[in-house]
Amino acid sequence: LALAGSSLLPQTTNSPIMLCSVVTSGQLTLAVRWRKMSVTTCQKMKAGFTLGFALCCLFSAGVSGDSFTVLQAPEFVSFQKGDWPVSGEKVPDVVALTMGFSVQEDLMWPGLQAGPLFQRPRANVLVVVRGIDSLSLPQTVASYPLENPVPFTLDGVAETVHSLFSEYTPVVLQLAPSEERLYMLGKANAVFEDLPVTLQQIRARLSQDGSVLTSLPLNSLSRNSEADLLFLSEVQVLHDITALLQRHRHLAKDFSPDLYSLELSGLEELSRLYGNDSPQYRDATAILASVLQKFGEDMYRLYGNRAVVEVVTVKTFEAPLTRKSRSILESKQISNPGSPYNLAYKYNFQYAVIFNIVLWLMIALALAVIVISYNLWNMDPGYDSIIYRMTNQKIRMD
Repeated sequence: LALAGSSLLPQTTNSPIMLCSVVTSGQLTLAVRWRKMSVTTCQKMKAGFTLGFALCCLFSAGVSGDSFTVLQAPEFVSFQKGDWPVSGEKVPDVVALTMGFSVQEDLMWPGLQAGPLFQRPRANVLVVVRGIDSLSLPQTVASYPLENPVPFTLDGVAETVHSLFSEYTPVVLQLAPSEERLYMLGKANAVFEDLPVTLQQIRARLSQDGSVLTSLPLNSLSRNSEADLLFLSEVQVLHDITALLQRHRHLAKDFSPDLYSLELSGLEELSRLYGNDSPQYRDATAILASVLQKFGEDMYRLYGNRAVVEVVTVKTFEAPLTRKSRSILESKQISNPGSPYNLAYKYNFQYAVIFNIVLWLMIALALAVIVISYNLWNMDPGYDSIIYRMTNQKIRMD
């Protein structure tokens, strides 16, 4: 309104003037009044408004938040490019849908489109990087803003993999920070049992041949700092995972899908110790971006271009606000029909599917029995020449 109004100001200053611009929208009424303004003052105001508007645009464009980035994906997993935010609590549902599994609630998110029914990825690799909101990754499939970054796990997806492919040997590897810095969760394949996960094991691994210390440009990072060693240990774990898969390629070629969930907190420790403007933090960010790009390409190639690799970057996780309560009728025997509180069985979200399968199968079998019984009852044995071929006419008539 100010830019538009300044162009309507008169070019004379002899008599006092009043210019009122009223815009009504619902309950909003804006009145702007100019009195005895010179042309020079109007030009200064116009230039000031223009400069302020440009600064606001630049500031809003420079603001960035947490992100969900897809590094690699096969052609039959369709990620659409767009600025659609995804909630942090819905990330496990996105991973489950990319692997062809069902979820309890429909995911109303246009970033992932339905793919072919009989094609699924061989692996899904999710890397969560804490301590930074975005990484400058050179080659990506799509990137989306992440809102409501609450802590999440892929335990539900891991249980689905083990329940559906229990006869095979699926690789389910989950690494997360703890008091021991890194530890292994879930059921991993026997190949990954010797993977160093604690800080003490990683220190020994970094001093051995083939460690990342000989190939990475450390620059300002130190080998004697605990925070620097934590970051380098996470880089070493990424390198060891791809090295183990290259030696055991049969794991990437079996029928069962594999799941990798890796949470890295080395950047968060460096940010807390040195600050975001420190050279250690900048060097670690550049190293991690190049390592993740190579890690995604290696995993995608090892699984025959049929792996999905995602990277979630989050500055800090928001602790969800939960209200803990306990009912006076709470009982551990929820699924026990003999419970004194007459509690029902624990509901399963697949109940509707199983009920429909059993119902229509019973109806089809009942109709088949009725039709077969009717035809057998009204069958004329006289037309059956195979059974009664050797009998005489009298027996057939009887």
